[in-house]
Amino acid sequence: MSEYQLILTPEPEVGYLGRTVELPLVMADGETVEACVRETLEATEAAVAALLELGEKPPLPAKAGKRDQQVNIRLSSQEKMLLEETARREGFRSLSDFLRTSALNRTA
Repeated sequence: MSEYQLILTPEPEVGYLGRTVELPLVMADGETVEACVRETLEATEAAVAALLELGEKPPLPAKAGKRDQQVNIRLSSQEKMLLEETARREGFRSLSDFLRTSALNRTA
């Protein structure tokens, strides 16, 4: 869990909203970056503990999975722009990360 990738997004009402790439539905907030990191790590730790108690395996850190396959899709310029804007708003570093995470979350 210590190698999970954190994503922090500024949120005017609470300061920052945090989540991990590996468990994007586990979220926490904090008034400062430090508080948000601390709260997000605590929430992630609780989620991992719950998975283990249920006999489920928590996801491996994103960097542990070797990505050696590629999928190509065609988009219009407008579709690509909308997806890139959504990815940035959701705190993703790239459109690929956003699409992969969104699609994989639907398969769970």
